[in-house]
Amino acid sequence: MRAIFSYTLPYKRSASIALFLMFIELLVELSQPILMAKIIDDGIIAEDFNAVLLWGGVLLGLSLLAFTAGVTNSFFAADLSQGVGYDLRKDLFSKVQKFSDRHFQTITTPSLVTRITNDVIQIQNLLFMFVRIGLRAPLFIIFALVMAFTIDVELALLLLGSVPVFLLFLFFLLTKGIKWFKEVQHKLDRLNTIIRENIAGIRLIKGFNRKEHEEERFQKANESLVLQSKKALWLMEVAMPVVMLGMNIVILVLLLVGARVLSSAGVEAGELVAMINYATRILFTFSVFTFLIMVISRGQASADRIADVLNQTTEMSTSGKGKELDGAVRFQNVSLEREGYKVLENLNFHARPGSTVGIIGETGSGKTSLLHLIPRLYEKNAGQLFLDGVEIERLDVKNIRKQISLVPQEVHLFSGTVRENIAWGKKDATLEELEEAAKQAQIHDFITSLPKGYDTQIGQKGIVFSGGQKQRLSIARALVRKPRILILDDSTSALDAHTERRILQTLEEQPSTVFLVAQKVSSIQKADLILILHRGEIIAQGTHDQLLQRSEYYAEIHQSQQEGVT
Repeated sequence: MRAIFSYTLPYKRSASIALFLMFIELLVELSQPILMAKIIDDGIIAEDFNAVLLWGGVLLGLSLLAFTAGVTNSFFAADLSQGVGYDLRKDLFSKVQKFSDRHFQTITTPSLVTRITNDVIQIQNLLFMFVRIGLRAPLFIIFALVMAFTIDVELALLLLGSVPVFLLFLFFLLTKGIKWFKEVQHKLDRLNTIIRENIAGIRLIKGFNRKEHEEERFQKANESLVLQSKKALWLMEVAMPVVMLGMNIVILVLLLVGARVLSSAGVEAGELVAMINYATRILFTFSVFTFLIMVISRGQASADRIADVLNQTTEMSTSGKGKELDGAVRFQNVSLEREGYKVLENLNFHARPGSTVGIIGETGSGKTSLLHLIPRLYEKNAGQLFLDGVEIERLDVKNIRKQISLVPQEVHLFSGTVRENIAWGKKDATLEELEEAAKQAQIHDFITSLPKGYDTQIGQKGIVFSGGQKQRLSIARALVRKPRILILDDSTSALDAHTERRILQTLEEQPSTVFLVAQKVSSIQKADLILILHRGEIIAQGTHDQLLQRSEYYAEIHQSQQEGVT
């Protein structure tokens, strides 16, 4: 929670004004019982109407002052809470942008969404309530007790004796509440995960007729969330009746003792009313605490989850030197391990600037992992990786990523127009540059056939486009930035042979160093260097003709695919 409150420093002006106005409300609230005592003793009992008007006018004026202070306080409290929420969301989003694959395995995507949205809202509620009434409540109890002692010590001691009991009860609620509301957030993460999986895989669910199974899975997660939420809320709801019961008992005891003191002329009637008023307000403040505890419990649970994201260490450094790349890539004894499993081991190869490197291997052989090492999406565990003869760790990661284009195995398009999706690769690209990239990716004719051409809305994740159209749009997005290194991770798998051949011819003309993962030998046979991966190791490398002579494994793949063609 301490780290979260550091976000309030830029808004200390709003916080200070809100707290000052809250203090004015507090002073007015503390003075009201005394003023009421004056009205009763000096006005009503003494039958002095002028005193009633005088002290009544003072009471009304102070009430209007407190009303104005309260309304203005809400304005500055909102400025504080919304400002902190804005900064938290910005920093959380920025932090997530720096996450590596390892981080996403630790904190799931739905959980991150919940933390950036729901958890930040809980922090906003906590800050708003803190400067609005949260600090006023304990201060009122302290000062009201002091005021009570100025009226009658015996009655004040009775009132003071009840305070620790209420505080212990509220402390119990707070500790339980934080634990249970944190569990509520975890249950919400689980529900969001199921919702996300179902929306993304709705066609698969329908195709396999698994609707009932998924509904049952959702129902279990939903019920678990409801039960945990009820459990936490019931704890808070029970608190109010308990506090009210205790409050009534204390008031009754004060009335009984007060009646005896009043009959012995120890205090005046107005002072007794003031004492009861203070007692009622103090005990009512404890009932307000039950609501505050729910806000604090939710806020503390959310603060822990937010801090967990902000405190994640990201190894990527942008302090290295910037360099205009030629595109030379060299792996020297490079190994990669993830979750205790060796993904890549002792990789050695050298790609010259402007060359094409084909990569082939069975599923799970490490092809994608190898490619992700080049833009530092993964961090190697051993060995050296050089770009233009410089170790990759000594280069500015932002700089090298600006000069690398990646077309991933799983194509991802963004909501927006075709133009915006291609220009995503180069935000200042002209229409001519976009059209040139689209022509190179063999998608320009299709785009111009659409009702609105390049201004056609794609829709979420490009759901209205075929797999091949998505791949070509993704390739156009990569080509528009004219990268020094172009990485294509099985990015032509959904294309027909004619379209794929034309795109491969275009790639041969590119000045980029091209890394091309493919399942078909025909897609990479013209590559300057072909790597054969098997269980994370390069078992053979060379040109197509060389591998046909040297590698029995490659020759078998080539032969089987040739037979499939015939």
